[in-house]
Amino acid sequence: MTRFTVAIDGPAAAGKGTISKAVAAHFGFAHLDTGLLYRAVGAKVLAGGDPVAAAKSLSPDDLQGNLRTQEVAQAASRVAVLPDVRAALFEFQRDFAARDGGAVLDGRDIGTVICPDADVKLFVTASAEVRAERRYLELSEKDAKTTRADVLADVVARDKRDTERAEAPLKPAHDAVIIDTSEMSIAQAVAKAVAVINTCR
Repeated sequence: MTRFTVAIDGPAAAGKGTISKAVAAHFGFAHLDTGLLYRAVGAKVLAGGDPVAAAKSLSPDDLQGNLRTQEVAQAASRVAVLPDVRAALFEFQRDFAARDGGAVLDGRDIGTVICPDADVKLFVTASAEVRAERRYLELSEKDAKTTRADVLADVVARDKRDTERAEAPLKPAHDAVIIDTSEMSIAQAVAKAVAVINTCR
């Protein structure tokens, strides 16, 4: 089987995870949510672990459990700025991308750092307000104390950390196709991504 790598980047709650899973299923490619790696490290740090040691010892079992909380998301964003953590997770991601049969990786530096030679690069984005509303609707089902203002503040703070960090800041690759999902349905966004990938296969 041949190798074909799709790199999908973007800020929190833009829809890149949903699009990535759908694209992987459509083409029969393997999928890796690289943000889950950082969430797993963040969860270990919240439990009292050292971030670099947590990254170096990460196992598939660590990717299970409830890693989708706001607290873990913030911890993930904090450990993601550490160069030694990123270096520890670098080879794991590169190896996944090089597998036969095709791979879709989503994150914040896939097209710029992890897979700069990816066959297709997408940057999925949306306004901070739209992303915060999506995240609020998701979180409020689990925690009635969640407020729209708090979620928006978290989104803005995370964007600032992700875009201003010295190591692998969040930004579109120079040759990435931008998909703004602010006014799109999930089906429309997935269709757009599939169409872009089809032109490159």
